[in-house]
Amino acid sequence: MKIALLEDDLAFAEILIEWLQEANFEVDHFKTGIDFLRRFPHEQYDLCIFDWALPDMEGPDVMVSIKLRANKLPPIIFFTGRSEEQDIVRVIEAGADDYVVKPASRPLLMARINALLRRTSNQLLDETSYEFDALKFDVKLRVVTLAGDEVKLTDKEFDLALYFLKNEGALLSRVHLMNVVWGTSSDVETRKVDVHISHLRSKLKLMPEYGWKLTSIYQQGYRLERNC
Repeated sequence: MKIALLEDDLAFAEILIEWLQEANFEVDHFKTGIDFLRRFPHEQYDLCIFDWALPDMEGPDVMVSIKLRANKLPPIIFFTGRSEEQDIVRVIEAGADDYVVKPASRPLLMARINALLRRTSNQLLDETSYEFDALKFDVKLRVVTLAGDEVKLTDKEFDLALYFLKNEGALLSRVHLMNVVWGTSSDVETRKVDVHISHLRSKLKLMPEYGWKLTSIYQQGYRLERNC
């Protein structure tokens, strides 16, 4: 079985890799979220172990990003120093399968991994469609329809639109959207977000007269809301 380990602390990562390899797991180690996102579409993993705090982005954002990129996800465990209830709730609600609070013993980590693999064996996540009023997204076919008519979107427009709709009401910064949708933390390229959002307003009718408000919040980002 193959595990993706996302951990920027090299000394700690070496310990985890040793534990996992001695348990007969194959391990791919990544130090940044961007490195992992570049590899993820080309590899098949049985399990992912993510650190929370990374040099370029947060582990929960990496998890959200791969959910946009794949129909089926491997189970995900967060290995983190955070133990506050709101932090745990955040990663579980975002789609994590389990978490382990640092520091953790080898027996505890291996027990959590084995239990999770048993629970999720041959039952990987497979959400294929979403509906938001007149908008319908077929994730498997990468097709969007508005009131039954197909709307032509680029891959990034598809991902961006679906992320906004799944996070209705949330204020999303340009940098956050670059991390999640484009898999990059470059501040220089955030203009891409503005261009794509302009296209989505037009193509998907995300305007008040059609029941939606996609609002630009000065120096903060964007928020999509229903125009009741």
